[in-house]
This record gives sequence, C-alpha cells and structure tokens, in this order.
Amino acid sequence: MQSPGIALGRKRVLSRCTPKMSGLTRVEVTFVMFVATLVIPSVLGMPVGWRDAHITYYGSPNGGGTQGGACAYQNTFSLGYGAMTAALSSPLFEGGAACGACYQLQCKRVQETRTVKNWCWSYSRTITITATNLCPPGSAGAWCDPPRHHFDLTMPAFLTLARREGGVAPVLYRRVKCVKRGGIRFTIGGNPWFLMILIHNVAGAGDVRAVRIKTPSTDWIPMYRNWGALWTVQRKLSGPLSFQITAGDRRQITINSAVGNAWKFGQTWEGHNFR
Repeated sequence: MQSPGIALGRKRVLSRCTPKMSGLTRVEVTFVMFVATLVIPSVLGMPVGWRDAHITYYGSPNGGGTQGGACAYQNTFSLGYGAMTAALSSPLFEGGAACGACYQLQCKRVQETRTVKNWCWSYSRTITITATNLCPPGSAGAWCDPPRHHFDLTMPAFLTLARREGGVAPVLYRRVKCVKRGGIRFTIGGNPWFLMILIHNVAGAGDVRAVRIKTPSTDWIPMYRNWGALWTVQRKLSGPLSFQITAGDRRQITINSAVGNAWKFGQTWEGHNFR
C-alpha cells in the first residue's frame, strides 16, 4: 500500500506554476525559511547533545550530609567519588539504574532582567559529577518533581558553577564517560543466604544495568537490584565469585574470581574495569 505523500515506482510531476502560500511567493517563502534558520539557534541556545535542567544544592560547604543516600554508597568520600556528586530527580534516577553515571554540567545562558539574574561564574565553565543519590518529589521548590530533569548538587559542586546566594541555576547537561582509578570494586554484605554486593568504581558508562554471578560449582546466576548499586542473590554461595556486568551503554565485562576464595562479609575486592 502506497504511503501518503510518497511516490513509489514513478516520478512526481511538479506544477510549473508559482505557488502561493498565505499570500507569499516561493521566493518570499524561501527568504522567510532562511531567516528562520538564522534565528532559531540563537533563541534555543541548545548545543547538540545537551539537554536542559536546573541545579540546586544540599549539605554543608564541605560536602557534609551528602555522603550516603539512595544509591547505597555509605560514604561517597571513602569510595572515591569525592564531593563532585549529585542527587538526581526521579526521571533521571530511574529507580537507581543511574547510580554511578557521570554527567557534564554547564551553565545555560540567560537573558537578565529585573527579576531574572545570572548567578553563574562563567558560561564556559563545566563540571563533571557522579549520580549518587535521589532528589525525591516534594522537595523544596518542587525542583525535583517529575517530569523535571534536575541535579541537586553537593554545595562544593554547586559553588564551582554558581554563586551560593542564587540557590538555583539553569544548566545544560549530557552524559559523559566516567574516568576511574583502579578496577570495579565489590563490597560484600548481607548474610550467607541473602548475599548483597555493592558494585562501585565502575568506569566507562558508570551505571550498572544487569549483573550475573558464578562460582566454580554453579552456572551464571542473575542478580537483582536490591536498591541503588546493591545487587542481591538469594542463594548460599561459597568459593571464589565471578561477575558478569552489563553497563548502561550495553557493554559487558566478565571478571573471573573477582572475589577470592576466602572472602568474608564486610570485605571489598577489586577486579579489572571497563576501558
């Protein structure tokens, strides 16, 4: 069946008459379209690959009060994430799937008026932050309410981009590659029948979308996301633990015997990482 407006197997015959569009000739229409191509980019101000969001801050000036959260990172400083982290609004957080993902933020240019002020230090300055927490709906100012894309930064991260007195600023953001030192780390928790593994320090995409676990006496067993970056299997396992991890960019990595034979609860083991 031929789709409307698409000529299949034959040439479309165009009229030689000069068409009229709301009283405009073809030359005038062409001119209007040319002007539009010049005006639209300056109005939108949106570089390719970037999206709109806003930033606020929480915690103390040194990042205190932001170390834990919905990704199950008990201390983002000791785990190597530092103070350049953020709590994401739920559309970005995706129920914890975004934990560990890295984002580049840049202040968005605003037209200043008597009621609108630019609080950013520089429009050219960028920072890279890691998703480590959730900014839940109902937070102050409704900035984190769906469907908004929002980053509630630690205060040190916010102050790198904007002045504290502003409190909120419009930004552009995009996903970027996470650069990490060392390998993927596995912190063992739970109990013998309910194993919980905190997977962190993931390079590349940074976020983890699927995990399978294996011992010398088992096949690959799917794990499920308990919450945040905590992955669980309800089965008693012993011996060295191997992992197969699928990241947010669909790349996979297999780490054989990432956790050694003599593992104990509370330990952290390290394997190789995405390149």
